[in-house]
Amino acid sequence: MKLKLFFVALVMCTGGFLFGQNENPDTIKTINLGEVVITANRVPVLLKNNTGSVSLVTSRSLINMPKSIGIEEVLRLVPGVRIDNQHDGERVHVSIRGQGILTERGLRGIGVIIDGIPVNDPSGFAPDLYDVDWATVKKIEVMRGPAAGLYGGGAAAGVINIFTNNGGPNPIGGELSQTFGSHGFTKSLVQLDGTKNDMDYRISYSRSNGDGYRAHQAFWSNKLYEKVNYRPSKKLSVTQIISHTDYFQQNPEGLSIDQLSNPLQANPDACPFNEYQKSNRTTIGLLGTYKINEKQDIQVSSFLRLWNYKETSNRAAEYRTYAVPGVSAQYNLHLTSGKIKNNISLGTDLKWQNINMYKLQSAGNPDRVESIDETNIETDVLLANQVIAQRSIGVFGLYNLEIAKFNVMGSVRYDGMNNELTDKMLGLASAKVSKNYTQFSSRLGASYSFSHVATVFANWSQGFMPPSTEELASNPEGYSGFNTHLVPATSNSFEIGSRGFLGEKLNYEITGFSMKTKNDFFRFKQSGRGNQEVFYGNAGNSKRIGLETAFTYNFLENLSLQIAYTYADYKYSSATVDPVYTDPAYVLTTPPAAGQYLPNSPKHQLFAEAVYKINKHVTISLGTEFQSKWAIYTDAKAYAGELDPSIYQNWQDGFNLYHARVAYNWNLWKLKGECSLSARNFTNANYMAFTEPDPDGNSYQPGPGREFFGNIKVRF
Repeated sequence: MKLKLFFVALVMCTGGFLFGQNENPDTIKTINLGEVVITANRVPVLLKNNTGSVSLVTSRSLINMPKSIGIEEVLRLVPGVRIDNQHDGERVHVSIRGQGILTERGLRGIGVIIDGIPVNDPSGFAPDLYDVDWATVKKIEVMRGPAAGLYGGGAAAGVINIFTNNGGPNPIGGELSQTFGSHGFTKSLVQLDGTKNDMDYRISYSRSNGDGYRAHQAFWSNKLYEKVNYRPSKKLSVTQIISHTDYFQQNPEGLSIDQLSNPLQANPDACPFNEYQKSNRTTIGLLGTYKINEKQDIQVSSFLRLWNYKETSNRAAEYRTYAVPGVSAQYNLHLTSGKIKNNISLGTDLKWQNINMYKLQSAGNPDRVESIDETNIETDVLLANQVIAQRSIGVFGLYNLEIAKFNVMGSVRYDGMNNELTDKMLGLASAKVSKNYTQFSSRLGASYSFSHVATVFANWSQGFMPPSTEELASNPEGYSGFNTHLVPATSNSFEIGSRGFLGEKLNYEITGFSMKTKNDFFRFKQSGRGNQEVFYGNAGNSKRIGLETAFTYNFLENLSLQIAYTYADYKYSSATVDPVYTDPAYVLTTPPAAGQYLPNSPKHQLFAEAVYKINKHVTISLGTEFQSKWAIYTDAKAYAGELDPSIYQNWQDGFNLYHARVAYNWNLWKLKGECSLSARNFTNANYMAFTEPDPDGNSYQPGPGREFFGNIKVRF
């Protein structure tokens, strides 16, 4: 089927080369960003008037993805964001301004919203981004900096607001896409969409798989996404969404220094224990907006997420079953008098989550033949059997004042979170343990627009990051139960910046910020708990100072340059005073000391991309990606060089990579298409994609060498 689809699309491309004569959309033309509306603030506001730092990712950047399966492809030109794509799949670490940098997996303290449906659980943790098919995304808003006053504990670092495509203009339309590439990578996408009267629809299915560039790194995924927008009247609009994801990812683990002589190997534990993660998840969402009158409207959304998860390691096979319902409601009042506009909003977010979890002890098989399967050897030794029940409530108020060129935005929010664990392996008297967290958070910002060319803004915001589900459930005192020693991290951040737009010629934003965090986190391990058992503690305080800048400039009508640069100076400012985390009988890792840099945080990051449209059909792009050196460990002894240097070397050299892409766009009859060829790291540089502060020294995750990807896309 894949070969047939590829052959048909190849014929289309060939026909396009020979007969395509019609003008195609200009793929490097900038949109008028001065008229773009941002909704990540929970109230619509013009991008030019936004009172805090925000990045907008549009089709201009989205068309240049070589594989369209990872967020690092999508947010490459967004400053302040650090993305570690684990093992050529979608199991990622994402941090904004250093918040969430120590998460074992997923997104910690970053709000993720897909078509109005939140991905974060009640603790603020987003486990992955499997539900997003990046080839179907229309735009992304990235709000950088704490936004707990808007979204609570799920937005201590910022918000990623994702919008997928709606239905096309015709009653029936669609798209076929096929990608092939290095390391056995393939992705097939089939989409059907359209618009009829007051309704538009889109349904897409994609299948991705690959062998990975390291041993024991294969993955595959199936994604189904259906969205219907219905507007029965001028007052009412309704959106219905169904998403289903089936994802499998082998885990080759990190390597130690002595294993880097062969960077493509897996950690010796990975294969005999067949370490992998498997997710099967369905999300159903319903959103509605009702316009009461010209001054008032109500927005309501609800969702139900059901999924099964399995992760295997050299210590245990962990099984989880999730049920996650949620609902949000927001009332908006719009008052206008001349040039003065007042917008007042009141709302609430409610989430629940029930997790049934048990662990079986693993046993390795040194004679296991490597294959892409979901088998692993499990004994009948039950290590944990428990139920986690969570609920959260957030109540918020927003205010937005516009007076001509002056704009003020403020918000205040109360969050209450309850976590309760029932251990089925204990007697009733000691079976239950709970941890509750409450917090008030606020945000206040202002902007003044001198002209389209220059708007200055200043913003003060608070962050609230309670221990996540993953952190709580990783109990260093036993295989079950909560880590009761953890307390929430809170932060205060101030930023000042400027943005501007010069027609379709130039747009830019530059932001400086300072953020202080109390009770920041660190990761540690214990003897006898296996390589995959990671625990968390409060490290003390930290201070982050940074500069973020991004601009796009069209030198000529057919040549543009985009640059995103981040300066990051992230340090622990005081050490923990909790004796629990300094007891050598409790942890193997010494907490960080004051003055240490946060791990995996390069001081300099830069991504630049030039796009040149040779003619109406052919476009080429060249990109470069640079990261300076960074610290690896949180362990104070490793940082100070007091541990064995053959195992622990605290500093990792940075890297500089080069990428290229050429695309041919064509029109043939009623069909539109694109053929493209991408080369990543075409100089074949050896580099470390990222590191983890692993107390065992298995900290190194090598990046892939030279890779090629080809794509054929047909739109009908």
